Amino acid sequence: MKKTKVEKGKFFTRVNDTTLLLTITIVVFFVMYIGAIVFMGGGFTKPQRFLDILNAYSSLIIVSCGLSIVMITGGIDISVGGVMALVSMCCAVYLDSETGGNIWVSMAIALAIGLAFGVVQGFLVAYFDIQPFIVTLAGMFFARGMTTKVHTAPHNVQNPVLVALKDTKIVVPGLGVYNKKGNYLPAQIEIGVIVALVIVVILFVVLRWTKLGRNFYAVGGNKQSALMLGINVRRTKFMSHVISGLLAGIGGYVYFLHVGSGSASHAMGYEMNAIASSIIGGTMLTGGVGNIIGTLFGVLSLETIQTIVSTAGLDDAWWTGITNAAMLCLFLLIQSVVMIQKRKALKS
Repeated sequence: MKKTKVEKGKFFTRVNDTTLLLTITIVVFFVMYIGAIVFMGGGFTKPQRFLDILNAYSSLIIVSCGLSIVMITGGIDISVGGVMALVSMCCAVYLDSETGGNIWVSMAIALAIGLAFGVVQGFLVAYFDIQPFIVTLAGMFFARGMTTKVHTAPHNVQNPVLVALKDTKIVVPGLGVYNKKGNYLPAQIEIGVIVALVIVVILFVVLRWTKLGRNFYAVGGNKQSALMLGINVRRTKFMSHVISGLLAGIGGYVYFLHVGSGSASHAMGYEMNAIASSIIGGTMLTGGVGNIIGTLFGVLSLETIQTIVSTAGLDDAWWTGITNAAMLCLFLLIQSVVMIQKRKALKS
């Protein structure tokens, strides 16, 4: 018995917080998804159901990654949903303009909008010491208001190049299935999924193997210690918001590619879903702890439970809120228990 406790203590002291929370997220996701396959069957047994989640929420993966960067430094950014709506509306109106919009210019517009929000908000937070919640709340209101100013009514894009891009599907070899009539149905993903996965890989490398990534963790873990180590805390905070804003622009364009329209109601509540996904993925609001891979699984976990609830016939809007809250509380509880056990192991 004593040997087991010693081994348990060694395990907790050997694994850092980020890896521990990442492991919990991945394990819970696989248990949940395998449970859905076993007990619900149906579409969950087909790979396309999983790919459909990626298709529908690739934009959420992107903005959640940006939120994770900001949260690792101890900040927050609740403007991302508004930025996404503004991006989709500006691109929609531009592409259907009388002169005929260019798809590459629309991408540049999306990046410019996201970068502008990131730079302004990051400057106010880092160099004027204004609370990030207040700054990004103002950014959210401004973005939503500007979206309505650009065009009051929802606008469906007719630009043929955009429509072609929206309808483009990439076949994933080896994951297709045969239907009851014997016809082969290939497994397909949208362009946005590729963009999201590339961003996840890039940010994973940045956080794990670059000086900037280490600075994010250091500033979020202990700002005073980071200053003593010679880290430029203001610049690090600024960069975290710039990255979040840029990813909100990219996420907004991926969202735009998925829906093919612009509307002031687009991406409503995305900032809350992104924060929830980051927390579920193991990113702590106190800063200093987080992992981009965990954020990816956080999004997948959040949307998988919603898919399970929808498949069970509980399609009412309030069920979505209840399941999201339950999911978030469950992960917070698991994380708290594990972290308490780790602190006990460190003391013993």
